Amino acid sequence: MPPRPSPPRLTHFLCLPLVTPTSRSQLQNSLATFRDKVTGISTPELPNGIPEKAIRPLGTLHLTLGVMSLLSQERIDSSLKLLRELNLKELLSSSNPDETSNPVAQSMSKAKAIANDSEEAKPLQVTLKGLESMHTSSKTSILYSAPADDDRLYPFCQKLKDIFTEAEFILVENRPLKLHATIVNTVYVPGVRGKGGHGRSKAKLNFDAREILEDFEDFEWMMNVRIEKVAICKMGAKKNEDGEEEYVVEGEVEMP
Repeated sequence: MPPRPSPPRLTHFLCLPLVTPTSRSQLQNSLATFRDKVTGISTPELPNGIPEKAIRPLGTLHLTLGVMSLLSQERIDSSLKLLRELNLKELLSSSNPDETSNPVAQSMSKAKAIANDSEEAKPLQVTLKGLESMHTSSKTSILYSAPADDDRLYPFCQKLKDIFTEAEFILVENRPLKLHATIVNTVYVPGVRGKGGHGRSKAKLNFDAREILEDFEDFEWMMNVRIEKVAICKMGAKKNEDGEEEYVVEGEVEMP
């Protein structure tokens, strides 16, 4: 039996950055509150609480739409060209979750779209509230907050992902798009093996998150923040001039 081919090396990802001039102070305060609380919650696996290194830095917060393997400058340039050519206003205005294959529903949807053209053109705003586990809550390594908005976010993101997938930039994944902002990932704790974030290996350091999830069930991370950009970023957060970790932006475009 021939060996399985090695998975492609992941180099970039398409995302909606969550850190903006409006959200920065909200997220800074939220992360500080969270850090103070959870680093003091003892579990059998983590008697000293969640290590600070497991809590993602402010500058890394984003919503991933898909991961890429761009192994040449030509591929990088081509993906950036596609990004710059996007008609984001059109994609956003057409991101109507009520559209179905029913002709009557489609007709009503079109009439509604015409009547509410100015409403559809409004900026896309996102709220992060609550905390969830990526795995079984009693044995997990990743905690995240899922975004809420005016029902346009998911259709808009799915369309973006589809465009880059059809152009063979985003790798095909046999799972639905799951929009989330990672808050905790234990793979970033020194000594933990595997690849975190967008990697394919799972972290080995699991913990019981049930108490934390209960405490932060209704926690508000940021409220009504306008999404300002769509970006292609490099894998692997780096420290900037201020010593803060963030992802290097390969290219970005402004949202309408």
